[in-house]
Amino acid sequence: MNGTIDGFQYGLVTPAAAYLMACLGSLLGLRCVVRTVHGEPGWKPGWLALGSASLGCGIWTMHFIAMTGFTLQQTRITYDVPLTVASLAVAIIVVAVGVFIVGYRGSAPVTLAAAGGVTGLGVAAMHYLGMYAMRLNGNIHYDPVIVTLSVVIAVVAATAALWAAVSVRGLLRSLGAALVMGAAVCGMHYTGMAAVSVHLHTAQASAAGGESGTSLLLPMLLGPLIFLVLAGVIVMFDPVLILGEGDWNRSKPTAAAASATENAALGAGTEPHDLFRAQEGPWTAGR
Repeated sequence: MNGTIDGFQYGLVTPAAAYLMACLGSLLGLRCVVRTVHGEPGWKPGWLALGSASLGCGIWTMHFIAMTGFTLQQTRITYDVPLTVASLAVAIIVVAVGVFIVGYRGSAPVTLAAAGGVTGLGVAAMHYLGMYAMRLNGNIHYDPVIVTLSVVIAVVAATAALWAAVSVRGLLRSLGAALVMGAAVCGMHYTGMAAVSVHLHTAQASAAGGESGTSLLLPMLLGPLIFLVLAGVIVMFDPVLILGEGDWNRSKPTAAAASATENAALGAGTEPHDLFRAQEGPWTAGR
């Protein structure tokens, strides 16, 4: 007996929320990797790690928000907690591998293909490990052709994300890239879900409506959601990203030139307070 699957129990609410979380994680990850171009070398691992965790949490959160809308009419669905947590760890670790590769090795085609392949396969592994964590009175079967298509989408999306992370500059371009990446990640998820069919254990199947496991998933989502909020605060209040990469770059030679002018003036016998007045400009002359 085949189960009746409903992937949109709450209508467009869960797909929309899942998409927003995928976009948020992608945007934070992109901005963190962009930041490594301008930060001191000692900060690079920290920003790459923050970007990896943001991307991984965004993808994982997207998956399980979408799964809250997945139900079977004939049986109740629950989730194995250790496997669900393991899927989060897989998402963060494999994304970190790809991000660190491109963060240190650049975006050469071979490097990008290798990093994108590893990351895409890891994202697909996170998805199907999360599916394996489902517990229900039946057996889950997958269409191998659709599963292969979902893995291809994951690899292409991961490669595009890593390319954007080291190539895209500016907040608006990062936002546009994040919107595209969010759509690709959600596309991978719902393609993978289209491969699912469930054969129920007829002797145990219940005619009552199944539950989606929302009471279990929502508390587990709080940790990654809080992390994404904190990562967003860090990114929002970073002076380099607030000022903008171009303005930050231009400000550095300006500061160096000002320092050189001050040193030259002091060497010529100019008093520091006279130099300060000259730098303040004409608007201070009347004070």
